[in-house]
Amino acid sequence: MGTFKKVNNRINTRSVKWDMRHAMFQSDDVLPMWVADMDFKAPQAVNDALIERAKHGIYGYTIIDDDVKDPIINWVAKRHNWKIDKEWLSFSPGVVASLHMAVQAFTEPGDNILVQTPVYTPFYSVIESHDREVVKNPLKQNNNYYSIDFDDFEEKLKQGVSAFILCSPHNPIGRVWKKEELRKMAQLCLEYDVLILSDEIHADLVYPGETHIPIASLSADITAKTITFMSPSKTFNLAGLQASYIITSDEKTRETLNAQLLKQGHNMLNTMGNTALEAAYRYGEEWLDELREVLQEHKDYVIRMLEEHTDVFSVTRPEGTYLLWINCSKLQLDSKGLKTFMNETAKVGLNAGIDYGDEGELFMRMNIACPRETLEEGVKRLIDAAHNR
Repeated sequence: MGTFKKVNNRINTRSVKWDMRHAMFQSDDVLPMWVADMDFKAPQAVNDALIERAKHGIYGYTIIDDDVKDPIINWVAKRHNWKIDKEWLSFSPGVVASLHMAVQAFTEPGDNILVQTPVYTPFYSVIESHDREVVKNPLKQNNNYYSIDFDDFEEKLKQGVSAFILCSPHNPIGRVWKKEELRKMAQLCLEYDVLILSDEIHADLVYPGETHIPIASLSADITAKTITFMSPSKTFNLAGLQASYIITSDEKTRETLNAQLLKQGHNMLNTMGNTALEAAYRYGEEWLDELREVLQEHKDYVIRMLEEHTDVFSVTRPEGTYLLWINCSKLQLDSKGLKTFMNETAKVGLNAGIDYGDEGELFMRMNIACPRETLEEGVKRLIDAAHNR
């Protein structure tokens, strides 16, 4: 567990999380627990592979061969019980980039695209920047547990929706969708001829007792109507290396998507991303299992401390991801006041819930993928701020 205990200094490494503190929070004293990358080093096997590749010293154009594809196929089969074919794979620098290209390839300006709010903030720009319309299916909240409003879901599809961007596991609320939920959403999309764009970047990060099920794995009909977006970037903290893949079973759909990728110049991975992806999926499983134990401990610690030592913070217990969705409504502040409280009083840099949709106005999102020392300091700051408000 030493990898996950060590505090690594990320300042002056061009880290978005640490070196943009002043730009984001107007202070360098804020403890950053926001953007979804981890303060842990990647698996040693990944670092060794990158170092060995760098020794070669030549970084020309790089192919994606079976040595990269086979570990992906094996990983998805072993970790997610889904058998995919090599031909189904396409590649891009990241899931968000892939979503942008899918929206351009399969929808038209003015089309409606469904999302389930509150939801990962780039989904909005993925839709709106291409002159498509966001249609919301707000998730229902009851006692800090979120569920799908299927009546509203179907009603929105009836009104005309071209595509549905599914977040699975869901960011920011941490739901790992059950098979029955996935099947019902998929069947409705089939009924109303809606393409499913499934962002499954957090697929590997689920807690004990939970199982991530790729929605496309449910049946051949659903597979054909789904484009699945995955990456080792969240799992192994590789986001800066920009390597992701897309799984599309339907040949015509895949050809259309690949044409769009080529049009945008995204038909290969960078050399180091290619190397890291292969090493992570070949040798990173033990590291990941240790990480999940650490995240489970961290999650339980934060929830216990905030519930026992404050009366203003209530945490949605996540089933997946390393993100906590914290209800701050009892502070009786609006979204602007809540940001000020976190930045200036607590001095903890969190993601503002309002950025995930109006439903998140009185929430904050907290990243717990950090050493225990950092986590405890962040929790202490929140508790002290709650007492001194």
